[in-house]
Amino acid sequence: MSTKPTAPRTISGTHGYLWWDGEIVFECNSFEAKLKPNRETVHFAGDMIADSKLMSLEGEFSFKIKKVFSRGQIKLAAEFKAGRDPRSQLIGKLADPDAFGSERIVLNNCWFDEVTLMAFESGSLAEDEFSGGFTDWDFPDVIRPR
Repeated sequence: MSTKPTAPRTISGTHGYLWWDGEIVFECNSFEAKLKPNRETVHFAGDMIADSKLMSLEGEFSFKIKKVFSRGQIKLAAEFKAGRDPRSQLIGKLADPDAFGSERIVLNNCWFDEVTLMAFESGSLAEDEFSGGFTDWDFPDVIRPR
């Protein structure tokens, strides 16, 4: 039987952390990792509703960081310029002290779709945005219902 949670038990993104190739990214503003199923439509005789068959998965990630360092340009732009496809490991963690525990995901074989070499807007804090895909993931820490 699950315990009914109270409001303080909900996790705040304020307590979210990101590690990029083992280095913590303190200036991380947001992080998201998701799976996108690729499906093929399947029709059966006599059925008016279509079903679907899972054919493959695509792992996608995105994150934004406050512009403090030239982190992305240093890690990725030179590799792309040399014709290499850099791969990374990303680790996301939520660890709110009021929560029932912490949650962590490890993304492996991460690639990047693009590198912003420079972007800014007058009167606004500068941010760098990163997105790409991955082929492997693991949940070393999860928060189980109580």
